[in-house]
This record gives sequence, structure tokens and C-alpha cells, in this order.
Amino acid sequence: MAMNTSASAVNWNAGIGENFFHDFMASIVVFLVALPLCMGIAIASGVPPALGLITGIVGGLVVGAIAGSPLQVSGPAVGLTVLVWEMVGQHGIGMLGPIVLMAGLIQIGMGALKAGQWFRAISPAVIQGMLAGIGVLIIGSQIHVMVDDGPKGSGLANLLSIPEAVWKGLTPMDSSSHHLAAIIGVITIAIIFSWSYAPKKLKIVPAPLIAVVAAAVIAAIFRMPVKYVQVADLAGAVSFPTMEALGDLFNPAVIGSALALCFIASAETLLCATAVDRLHQGPRTQYNRELFAQGVGNSICGLLGALPMTGVIVRSTANIEAGGRTRVSAILHGVWILGLVALAPAVLNLIPTTALAAILVYTGFKLVSPKAIRQLRPYGRLEVGIYLATVIGIVAANLLVGVIIGLFLALLKLLYTFAHLEVRLRTEPATRTTSVILNGSATFVKLPQLAAALESIPAGMSVKFDIDHLNYIDHACLDLIANWRKQHLASEGQVELPWDDLQRRYHERNSAVLTGPTRTESAPPNVIPASGRG
Repeated sequence: MAMNTSASAVNWNAGIGENFFHDFMASIVVFLVALPLCMGIAIASGVPPALGLITGIVGGLVVGAIAGSPLQVSGPAVGLTVLVWEMVGQHGIGMLGPIVLMAGLIQIGMGALKAGQWFRAISPAVIQGMLAGIGVLIIGSQIHVMVDDGPKGSGLANLLSIPEAVWKGLTPMDSSSHHLAAIIGVITIAIIFSWSYAPKKLKIVPAPLIAVVAAAVIAAIFRMPVKYVQVADLAGAVSFPTMEALGDLFNPAVIGSALALCFIASAETLLCATAVDRLHQGPRTQYNRELFAQGVGNSICGLLGALPMTGVIVRSTANIEAGGRTRVSAILHGVWILGLVALAPAVLNLIPTTALAAILVYTGFKLVSPKAIRQLRPYGRLEVGIYLATVIGIVAANLLVGVIIGLFLALLKLLYTFAHLEVRLRTEPATRTTSVILNGSATFVKLPQLAAALESIPAGMSVKFDIDHLNYIDHACLDLIANWRKQHLASEGQVELPWDDLQRRYHERNSAVLTGPTRTESAPPNVIPASGRG
């Protein structure tokens, strides 16, 4: 994910008028990237394509105007596909709007309470495990759509029936069009993959758009009897929440779905914003404002009965690399989607459904990239274990269960880290010297263990503290060591203690807690690479 090469030459303080040409050109590129993704994500979510287009329009016109991350583009996201599909299956499409509305209102409240920064503290292993699990489920469901069939129900059922879908795609049966849809789907994936080897000047045209256009042309020339996208009039697609549906919001299962949607959408948005900040030298993200803006956008989408939204890395990256400089580019991309759908919806109805499914299958494979494991491995086997447990939980149960498993394991690891302390005493009788080696975290939980070790040292000994592998010490243990040192010196012993270093470790960690979560440059990035998300 390369930084915009012209970033250093950009006048980020210039006015909107001075940057308008650059924003105008970038908005066209973002529009071309967003168009097939809005429809494909909607189909994968089990709702009409028009609902994805409405979300893309709101993400541009509304969220683009008030976002805390000016160059981030918002719209329907691959990361929410599985969750929305499960919600529609469990509660019905009529409850989609109210659930998205509730999630949006919660986001508005969290933004007002300045909770935006805390989502950045989620373990990278959980986030990458969540995305990989979503990728597996997307592959399992969309391979069936690629052969003009439908998903089989649960994630496991979709995965186990993949051989059946492949057989349908390879073997023409009766008068079915499964094999024809499979041909178009495979061609779509081949074009997307091969486009990465195209000359750099041609890459300004997004690969998904080239693939979708090619698929539509092939299907039209050969008059293939496959399924096509059906985009209805946007006004007819809008579905305002009914009073009965709003009343169902008090159902605990519905509340749980809204909270899960709020949590996952907020985490994905703010982690995406962090990645976007690394791609340019312009204004930094205001996380609480961005969370508030997403809440406004999701509230509007909920009122319209559309898909939920997040900040999306692929469209945001396209915006920056195409020269976007202000929020105008994101706003204009919403204008172009609205204009196309309002003036020429028949064009969209020429697109084979299998082509959009193929784009998502390709995206799913990107999400499951083994690169995530390679990034986590240097930070220990526990991180890799949390990643794998999250993936398995999502695939075996559902998205919410998998994420909860990952968060629970990450919390256990944190508790272990702060509760684990190894105290070793190494005594040399000849010199009457004892080394106290501390490894781990000295907290009040391990204070009895530390006290017992220090009290076992005979009076009059020369004691040296080795704290090279001490991660943290709290006030209780610091006070214990200080009091023990005074007593040992009073008994004619000697103590070599790096007191300033001990205090520094205490104050540094507590300062980090008071100022909120931070991330160092050496930490593994908390986002999937740009090629991995819509």
C-alpha cells in the first residue's frame, strides 16, 4: 500500500476551489470502484442491490460532508456482509432498517462521549481473525452465487457444499445455466487477477469495473441465460421502519444484533481511518467526529431501510492514489452514484449477478491471506492462537460468537501478562551476594510472591536487582521494594537497585493508561492490507 507519491507536493492548506480539479478526477475513480462493490455487497448480504447503492450515496453525500477523516470514503463494506446476512435471516429484511438505525444512534452517542479512540485498542489478532473469518464465509456463500445458485444456509453448510457448486459449474445439467454462470464468474476473477500486471497508466481504471463490463459484454453478445442484477427505482427500494418493527427493537435478540453491528462497524471504520492516515500527509483523523459521522450515516440508512456502512479501505486508497485532497472527492462520488441510478438504471441491469459474486470471492481470498499469520507470529504463539480461534468461532458459529471468543482470549492474555511474575534468586555464598531477577509484571496480584522472595534473603547480604525483563510494576510492588530496601540497609545489608528505572516503568505505563490507547510504529498494523477490503 504505497503512499501517494505526490503527497509531499500537495498544498493541504489550499482552499476547496484550488483543489477542485484533483478532487473531481479522484471522485470519478472512486465512483467506478464503488459502483460494483455497492451492488455485490448488497447481493451477498441477501438484500436487493438498490439498498447497497443507497448506502453508497448516503456515505458520499452525508458522511463525506461531515466525516472526521476527510479522505476516507464510506459505504457498504465486505466486513459487514456476513453479519447483515445473518440478521436478515434471523429477523427478516423488515427489521434491517430499525437495527441499522439503533446501531447508528449508539454510534452517535459514543462519538459524543469521545469513545472513538478506544476502538483502536482492539487486539490486531482479533481484527485480522474477524476479517479472515468473514473472508471464509464470503467464499463459501458467493461460490454458490457464482453458479447462479443460492447460499445453503449456515456458513458450514455453504463450505461443505462447495464441491456441489463446483460440480454444477463444470457439468451442464438439463437446461440449467449453472455452467454458463460459472464461465462468466471465472472470467471475471481472471480479469481482476491479471489486471495487476497491466501497465501503470491503465491501472487508473479499477480492475472490478473492467471485469464487470467485460462480463456484461460477453453475456450480451452470447445472450447467455444467466441471472442479471435487478436494480429497481430507488424511491421504490426505500423502506421506512414501521411502528411494529420499531416496537421489536426492545427484543433482546434485536438489541444484541444492533450492538454487534455497532461494535464491528465502528472498529472497522476507525481502523480504516488509521490506515488512511498513513497514506497521506494531510489532516489527521478526528476519531470521535468520524464515529459521530458514521452514526449519522447509519441512522439515515436505517430510516431508509438500506445497508449499514463503514469507512472502507479500498475506496479510500483509490481516492488518495487518484489525487483526492479534500472531502469534496468523497461527496462527489456519491453524486455520481445517485446520478447514474436516477438517470440510467437500465445500464446496471445488464450486469450478470455471477460477476459481482466473483468480485466478492476474489475479495474473500484476499481477506484470508496468510500474511496476517506472518505478521502476528513475531509477537508470540498466543497472538496466532487468538487469530485462529476467532476464525474458527466465526466459521463454526457466527460472526458475533467468533469476535467474542477472540476478545475473551485477548483479555485472558492481558490478565496473564499482568498477573505473571517470575522471581528468581541467585545466591553466591562466597561473596555473600544475591541477585533478584524479575521477569514479567509486578502487580498486587503477585505481591505475596515477591514479598516472600525478598523476606527469604538473609540479613547482611549484598543484593542486586535485575529488572531487564520486568515489563511493568505497580504502586503496591514499588512500595514493597522501597520498604524492604530500607529494612535491609538497616540490617547492614547492601542493595543495588535501579530505582529511577523502576519509577520510570511505573510512570510510563500509567501515563499511557491516562492518555488513552496508543500504537507504536513497531506494532503490527491493526488493519488488513488495502487489497483485502471493499
